[in-house]
Amino acid sequence: MFLLDGAMGTLLQQQGYLRPGDCPELSNIEHPQAIENIHRSYIKAGSDLIQTNTFGANRIKLNEYGCADKVKEICRAAVFNAKKAVDGTNTRILGDMGPTGKFIFPLGDTDFEDVYQAYYEQASILAESGVDLLLIQTIIDIQEMRAAILAAKEAAPNIPIMCEFSFSEDGRTITGTTPEAAAVLLESLGASIIGANCSLGPDKLIPLISRMSAVSNLPLVIQPNAGLPKLIDGKTVFPLHPNDMAEYVQAMVNSGATYIGGCCGTSPEHLAAMRQALDRAVPYKRKVITPPTALTSRTSIVYIGEGHPPVIIGERINPTGRKTLQKDLQEKNLVPIKTEALNQVKAGAHLLDINMGVPDVDQAALMENVVKELSMLVDTPLIIDATSPSVLEKALRIYPGRTLINSVNADSAQMSAIFPIAKKYGAALLCLPIGSKGIPESAADRLTLIKKIYNAALQTGLRHEDLLADPLVLTAAASTNAPKETLQTLRTYKETLKIPTVMGLSNISFGLPGRSGLNANFLAMALAFGLNAPIMNPLQSDLIDAYVRSLLLLGYDSAAHNYITRFQNQPIENQHQLKNNETLSPLKKIQQAVRDGSKEEIGSLLNEALNAGIDPMVITNDGLTAAMTAIGEEYGKGRCYLPQVMIAAETMQAAFIALKKALPGKFNITRKGPFVIATVKGDVHDLGKNIVIALLENSGYEVIDLGKDVSPEKIVSAVHQSKAPLVGLSALMTTTMPQIDITIQALKKENLTVKIIVGGAVLTSEYAQKAGADAYASNATDTVRLANILMGENQ
Repeated sequence: MFLLDGAMGTLLQQQGYLRPGDCPELSNIEHPQAIENIHRSYIKAGSDLIQTNTFGANRIKLNEYGCADKVKEICRAAVFNAKKAVDGTNTRILGDMGPTGKFIFPLGDTDFEDVYQAYYEQASILAESGVDLLLIQTIIDIQEMRAAILAAKEAAPNIPIMCEFSFSEDGRTITGTTPEAAAVLLESLGASIIGANCSLGPDKLIPLISRMSAVSNLPLVIQPNAGLPKLIDGKTVFPLHPNDMAEYVQAMVNSGATYIGGCCGTSPEHLAAMRQALDRAVPYKRKVITPPTALTSRTSIVYIGEGHPPVIIGERINPTGRKTLQKDLQEKNLVPIKTEALNQVKAGAHLLDINMGVPDVDQAALMENVVKELSMLVDTPLIIDATSPSVLEKALRIYPGRTLINSVNADSAQMSAIFPIAKKYGAALLCLPIGSKGIPESAADRLTLIKKIYNAALQTGLRHEDLLADPLVLTAAASTNAPKETLQTLRTYKETLKIPTVMGLSNISFGLPGRSGLNANFLAMALAFGLNAPIMNPLQSDLIDAYVRSLLLLGYDSAAHNYITRFQNQPIENQHQLKNNETLSPLKKIQQAVRDGSKEEIGSLLNEALNAGIDPMVITNDGLTAAMTAIGEEYGKGRCYLPQVMIAAETMQAAFIALKKALPGKFNITRKGPFVIATVKGDVHDLGKNIVIALLENSGYEVIDLGKDVSPEKIVSAVHQSKAPLVGLSALMTTTMPQIDITIQALKKENLTVKIIVGGAVLTSEYAQKAGADAYASNATDTVRLANILMGENQ
């Protein structure tokens, strides 16, 4: 068991080396002795590992302080200071890499490659300077973590990487990732140590580490805050004293963590007390698990294999043999693809297979665009159905999760091309028993080919849990023994290799009448023989019926819940009903379009409503606004996540533009506000604030964005000039929390009739109340809801 260190910035501030708005990382150059002394204080307290003062020393973050050109100078100085402190000890140095403060497109406006390059630069310098490990910490979005770990692996392939996510109280990151999905993805990407830090106290963080331990055998790290900060006598205070933190150490150990430290609010005194507790702690022997085969999206995880119910892979996002869909894709019309995705998910698909085999197009670019769109639209994990390395590289690089490559065969050249891509991006791989002579007829010969792929994959560094196998279905019309051999192949795979099985159904009935019924019967048989993931059309009711019945009969439907839900007085939706919504009223169609993020369709739906004689303001209030209100409520209850909220907001904005275009000079939405918003003095974080602005503007507010690091005087002046009825104040740093209180007092001193909403990761409702705010918003949708309430009070 190893002890890390604690906070850096708060100590620099307490010692007078860091004023509000200063760049903490510049202290490596301007106050090297102070940095060295802080490192020494943690080493004296018993820390086995210390973190370089480079949390924000990436080009994107340093640009906020006007020193993006100092990455190398700062990082080298930071490592030098740490080395001086550890000289003569066994203490190891972690090269610290924190978040850029930007969301990656399409969730934000920053390009993935820009974030990747920023981390690559920082990791390269830290590695060259001599750190022992790289630490990627306080990450709130899986896509940024992917960019960071891919960059770190490329820049420093021989240095272990420790990865820590920052979770909210609901047990997810801000963008919706669970501890389980994070752990599975990080392990597949090659992280050495995984865990969580910041944002929460030990009581809330410990259960999340336990959840990671349940799906991964990797060493675990935990660095909680010293509780949630409070405002006491105008100062930010963390409630947990050193002995309080020490009391949690045994529970941290019991959660599976072997690397234990502190984050915000912790000091050398905290770490000294934790050192004593760690030395007394009873070692915990983690249960070694069989790592699951799992795929993830940004917000969900799907397990495939033994001990888990069979899952459905939706097959319909495939233009093969579908001329109309091919034409749409050639014309870059993605509406049919998005419709297919939503329909399949609603019908019960757990995974979506994505094939972009369209002639006369740039398939790599098309696949990239589709993956970006669908990863925002649905939380269902995607499967990339392609064998071209260029197509795979484009898709896997920007997919915010762990996907499955469909597929690789036993051809040596194809294996050599695809294995490295799968390993680099942590993808699972579907293996097909196809050799130089095609598909063998017998189960034994198919197993021989799969073993060849399996063994070659392991030799190149892929893991057992990365591999799945398809028996391949030969049509029953061509060979009487084909179905029997396919079923036997399934059983052979399970008994011999013990890897999950995937199989497409439709080929079994090719050239025969009554195909749907035959497919359904074959599905039931295949599930009994060990099929884990059928590739099928979930819009076909008889297939779903067979699937639900099989779950019950195979023991995967506790208390027959799914069976009863489907068959007891429940009308079965057919393909036509799922595809079309003619029975919905125009307003309901508009609401559904906003909820589904159907930007491309919203214009035609608005025209339909206008042609039906519906007043534009009714459309706005009962269609658009009602939909966003519902989305906000679902977000607050944890039923949808930030990507879905953002795409709904974009659709609403597209709707306003379409209404103005349809009714030039006649349709004028009454703008609400103005709403003055700012990140307080000394705080350069604006990630959350920018999300709030996007939702406010899409909800009809005129937003005056003052930016970040804004003085109370500037905020007061802006309210005077704009006569704004609302002000939003944001703080994401514990050191700048008191500025919330100072700014509120400045506003009240002017006797302005303004309502104040405050928010930010470090704030609480109790803090907001004591500071004199009118409301505390825990998230962006909550801000809009509270603004609407407060506007009503001001009218």
